[in-house]
Amino acid sequence: MQRRDFLASGLAAGALAMARSAEAQSAPSGERQYIELRKYQMMSGPQGRLTQGYISTALIPALNKMGIGPVGAFSLYFGQDTPSTYLLLPSASLETLVNVQTRLAEDAAFMDAAKTFWSAPAAAAPFARVQSQLLRSFAGYPKVTPPKEKPKNRCFQMRTYESATDLDHVRKVEMFHQGEFGFFQQAGADTVFFADTLIGPRMPSLTYMLGFGDTSEIDPKWAVFNNIPEWKKLNQDPKYNFEPTVSNIDNLILKPLASSQI
Repeated sequence: MQRRDFLASGLAAGALAMARSAEAQSAPSGERQYIELRKYQMMSGPQGRLTQGYISTALIPALNKMGIGPVGAFSLYFGQDTPSTYLLLPSASLETLVNVQTRLAEDAAFMDAAKTFWSAPAAAAPFARVQSQLLRSFAGYPKVTPPKEKPKNRCFQMRTYESATDLDHVRKVEMFHQGEFGFFQQAGADTVFFADTLIGPRMPSLTYMLGFGDTSEIDPKWAVFNNIPEWKKLNQDPKYNFEPTVSNIDNLILKPLASSQI
């Protein structure tokens, strides 16, 4: 297929296909969510304990009062910039996410519980730096969905797909809506969220999260996924493989903190 042909008809047809296929997916229903993906980068030592205590006793309860949740809280098990703690903050309201810090500062109960963290001196800061991205869930998978079962050694794989062009990104998003949600479930992985990056580095990109009972399950379940006949057919469709839809993959393995609601 020639690029000009795809540009002429593919985007319009693809948007319709996305809407139709989304209705058939085994996925949560409801209004799409905005998601803040927050990363606390730390140094080895007491920073981790202080930050995780703050998240557990002060931050998550305050976020839940605002209607933000379920809140995911994870330590980085494998990936760049260890040690790091990741937070996943889903909300139906963009305004709520934008005003989180202001509302926290106005919450007397939160400020009392967060005193040690918020008042830490610069010489003993509770983190090295905080990075944040704003995402929006896919139409075909609109809600962050915690796994139904929570085994002791569960882990999560969070993958970010960068695309070379906006067109390639649109095609990759469409592939998810053409069956990939269900293929992951068929392979035995828990599907937690799938979302576009609205604000953040290395755009255009999308991010999604899968859950596993243990790190030993990751490679075998990916092997099942890669051998699903419908996936092979979709992956070889000329509409999607006339050039790579993904130019770079960022792959992290996360372990949930005791306070995590995911």
